[in-house]
Amino acid sequence: MNGSDPTRPIVFTIYSALGLHNLGLAACFLVLYVSGVCVNLLLVVVVCVEPHLHRPMYVLLVNLALCGVMGSSSVCPNIIKHLVSSRQEASLQACLTQVFFTNVYGTSIFCLLALMAYDRYVSICKPLLYHAIMTPARLRGMLLALYFILSLFSALQVYLTSSLRLCRRAVDKLLCDSLVIANLACTRTTVVSAYGLSCAVGFIVFPCLLVILSYLHIFSVTLKSPRASQRRALKTCTPHLLTFINFTVATLFGVIYNRLNNNVPNPINVFLCLSFFVFPPLLHPIIYGIKMQEIQKSIIRIMKSRMMM
Repeated sequence: MNGSDPTRPIVFTIYSALGLHNLGLAACFLVLYVSGVCVNLLLVVVVCVEPHLHRPMYVLLVNLALCGVMGSSSVCPNIIKHLVSSRQEASLQACLTQVFFTNVYGTSIFCLLALMAYDRYVSICKPLLYHAIMTPARLRGMLLALYFILSLFSALQVYLTSSLRLCRRAVDKLLCDSLVIANLACTRTTVVSAYGLSCAVGFIVFPCLLVILSYLHIFSVTLKSPRASQRRALKTCTPHLLTFINFTVATLFGVIYNRLNNNVPNPINVFLCLSFFVFPPLLHPIIYGIKMQEIQKSIIRIMKSRMMM
C-alpha cells in the first residue's frame, strides 16, 4: 500500500501536550458526542414512527441526522480513547478509514442541504407540481445516487492518499485527514491536493451555490405573495437556513483546521475540531426541533403515549 513501512503507527503528539486537561476534555467530548447521538436518534425515531412525517423534507432531515451521527462517530470515540490512554497512536489503515468517513460526512451534509433547498424551492415556487416532482421513488433514487457517488470519490481519495510514501509519523492534530497524511509524505504531490480541491468544488462549493440560487428564487416569489404566505414560507425555510449557515461556518473552521500548520495553540486545535465534527450534529436536530411545530407536537405526543403505558 505504501512505500514506507505500513506497520508503523501514526503518533498524535498533541495529546501529550494537553497534559492535565486530558480528562476534562475527554468528559467534554463524551458529553457532547452522546448528546448529539441521542438528539439525532430521537429525531430519526420521531420521523419514523409518525406516518404524517413520511414526507420528502423529513426523509431528508433523517438522512441529515444520520450523517451527523456518522461524522461525529468517525472521530469522537478515537479522540476520547486517545485522551484517556497512555498511547496516542493509530495504524495507517485506521487513519485512512477515518479519512473516508470524514470526507463522506462533510460532503454529504452539503449535498443533503442542497436537496433540502431544492425541496423547499419546489414546495414554495411550484406547489402544484410538488407531488409530481418530489415522488418517493425519485427521492430514493437521488439519495442512493448521492451516497454512491460520494463513497466512490471518497474511496478514490483514500486510495490516492494511501499511495504516498511517508517519511514522518508524528501528527500534531486530534485526528487524521487526507491533508494531514499528505503532509507526512516524503515529497509533495499535486495529485492528492488537486483531487481534494476538485472534490471540494464539486461537493461543497457547487451545492452551496444551489442553495443560494434556490433561496433567491424562493425570496423572489415570496416577496410578491401575501404577507401570510410570506410568514409561512419563512417559517418553513428558517430551520434549513440556520442549519446551512451553521454548517458553512463550521466548514470554514474545518478548512482553517486543515490548513493551519502545526504551530497553533492547543485550545484552537481542540475548538476547530469541535466546531466541525461535534457542534453541527448536536445543533442541527435542536434547530429543527425548536423551529418546526410538527416535530415538537410529535415528540410531545410520543412522550405522552409512553407515559400513559
